[in-house]
Amino acid sequence: MQRETKEEIAMKMTEKTSGTLAVAFTYVCWGFLTLFWNLLSAVNPLYILTQRIVWSMVFMGIYMLVLGKWKEILEVFRDGKKLLICFVSGILITVNWGVYIYAVNSGHVLDASLGYFIEPILVGTLGLLAFRERPSRMETVTFVFASAGLVYMIAATKLFPVLAFLIAGSFAVYGAVKKSLNLSPHASLFMETLCMTPFALLYVAYADTHGMGSVGVLHGMQFWLLPACGIITSVPLLLFNTGVKKIPYYVSGLLMYINPTLQFLMGLFYFHEDLDRNRLWSFVIIWIGILFTGYEKGRMIYRKG
Repeated sequence: MQRETKEEIAMKMTEKTSGTLAVAFTYVCWGFLTLFWNLLSAVNPLYILTQRIVWSMVFMGIYMLVLGKWKEILEVFRDGKKLLICFVSGILITVNWGVYIYAVNSGHVLDASLGYFIEPILVGTLGLLAFRERPSRMETVTFVFASAGLVYMIAATKLFPVLAFLIAGSFAVYGAVKKSLNLSPHASLFMETLCMTPFALLYVAYADTHGMGSVGVLHGMQFWLLPACGIITSVPLLLFNTGVKKIPYYVSGLLMYINPTLQFLMGLFYFHEDLDRNRLWSFVIIWIGILFTGYEKGRMIYRKG
């Protein structure tokens, strides 16, 4: 077996470093999205959602046109099954985006944070039930702690974290549905938003003609926030898809907790949301569980350099 040269090893290390930085930066961007959506807090959340769908479709359409990747899109329209999966995926990501925007702009950033903390747990559950994927021992421990934290929260507060479960559940099912879709991530995002765009445009037209849109709410340069919805949605995703190919998946799995951690900190210290003792203890129990998976993935990173 031919041994790798120093140059090849250095190139792989550089690629892994750049991939890790790209993925980490993506999660940081997603974590700070709360600040962007809050800039549009005066606008109807459903109107923001429809603008996000339309402008994401426009941005990704331009991106694919520039790179000459329209052949992949044409193939989707020739495959009814792929088109149906894109439509279902579009519905699921629309629910995820919509609930998240509503949570941020209605003072429930901590609930949004909780959703993304428990989302990996629901993904693991779906993997076990639907795809017969076996979690590792540490992932099982994390699942037990996360379940205990949620049960404690519900029992102590007498409230079910609806927003958190809608965010986590919609994204977990979205990922499961897309496992059967043989399509590049950029083509997938374009098709999902394209499928939802007719409905989005209908609502935009209705809202604007009934005083429920952005007219009279946004002024001057603020209107640029609407097309920016497509950019802040698409660019981090493209960056993530570039970086995640260069690193082992377990590294991405460890970095993913950057997103909800930033959301939690901003909800607590920037938006000054209330965090009673019972909810805090629930978060602590979930965090303890995450430490086990973090330790496992950290050891894998250390062993493989």
